[in-house]
Amino acid sequence: MSASPAPPSASRSTQVLPATSPARAKAAAVVAGRLIGEGKVVAFPTETVYGLGADAGNPRAVAEVYAAKGRPAFNPLISHVPDLAAAEQLGVLNADAVKLARAFWPGPLTLVVPCRDTDAICDLARAGLSTTALRVPNHPAALAFLAAAGRPVVGPSANRSGHVSPTTAAHVMADLDGRIDAVLDAGPTMVGVESTIVDCSGDEPRLLRPGGLARADIEAVLGRPLPDAAGGDEAKPSAPGRLASHYAPNATVRLDVAEVRPGEALLTFAGHRPTGSESAAFVYDLSPAGDLAEAASRLYGALRAIDARGAAGIAVVPLPREGLGEAIADRLGRAAAPRPHD
Repeated sequence: MSASPAPPSASRSTQVLPATSPARAKAAAVVAGRLIGEGKVVAFPTETVYGLGADAGNPRAVAEVYAAKGRPAFNPLISHVPDLAAAEQLGVLNADAVKLARAFWPGPLTLVVPCRDTDAICDLARAGLSTTALRVPNHPAALAFLAAAGRPVVGPSANRSGHVSPTTAAHVMADLDGRIDAVLDAGPTMVGVESTIVDCSGDEPRLLRPGGLARADIEAVLGRPLPDAAGGDEAKPSAPGRLASHYAPNATVRLDVAEVRPGEALLTFAGHRPTGSESAAFVYDLSPAGDLAEAASRLYGALRAIDARGAAGIAVVPLPREGLGEAIADRLGRAAAPRPHD
C-alpha cells in the first residue's frame, strides 16, 4: 500500500483577507467567494466564532475541511446561506420552519429540513442523510461572503478539533496557518455559544441542540412547546452535536479483509488487491493514488455505487487510520455494525 499524502500544512500558503472596513470587506468577500468556487477552504466570521468554509456541494472541498480540522468523524455539517430565499432553494421548509426563519434569521438558529438539492449539498456534508442543516449567520462580512460565493458553504468552527473555538483571525491562524487557503479577517466576533438546532423535517419541530437562541423565544413564535428530539438516534442523527451518521448500504460489510469471498464487491484503497480480487463482483478503489482526502470525498458515492450493482456483500481492505483515515474507518465500522433486521 502506498504512503498516505502529506498533511495539508505541507502544500498551502494561507492568505489573510482584511475585511475590517466596509470597502475592504466588499473586496475581501469577492476574493473569498471566488476561492470557495475554486474548491478552496476559507475561514470566515459569524456572530459567534469563525467558521471553516468550503463549497457544500464539492465533496473534495468538504473532505479538506475535515482534514484541516483533524475532525474524528464525518458529522452532518451546517450549510450557511445568505438569506431565506437561498435556503428554500436547498431545503423543503414547512410552515413552522418558514415562521422560525422569518423570526430569527439572520441569527444563531439552524433548521434541519429535508434536502431539496442533493447536488448543492453533497452526501459528505450531510453525512449521507436525506436532511440538511441550514443557517443564515448574523454577521455582515459573512453575509457578503456567502452572497459572493453564490452557493451553500459548510462552516464548522475554524480550529483544530479539541482546541478552543476561534473568535479572531489570529486564533484561526494559530491553529490552521498552512492548512487552509485563506481567512476572511473581520476582527473579533461576538463571543457566544453555537447555534440552536431545531429539527423541522417532521410533522412537529423538535429541539436537537440548545444554543444561542433560547427555547422560550422559539416557543413564543411557534405558539406551542418545543420538545426535545427523541434520543437513541445512533443510526440516523440529523445535526452536529448529535452522534455521527453514515449511509448504510443494503449489502453486508466485512472490514480489514485478507480475502474476497465469491459474490462480494471489493472496496479498496491505493490499488491494494487481496486474494480473490480477480473474482470480485465489482471493484471500487476509493483512491488509486492513496490520497485520504480523495477517499473521504468518494466514500458515500462508492457505497451507493456498489449497492446499485446489487452485490451481496462488500469486502473492505485494511485502510490507514491516521488523519481522515480515522473518520473513514468510523463510517465503515458503522456500516458494518449489526442492524435491527440482521
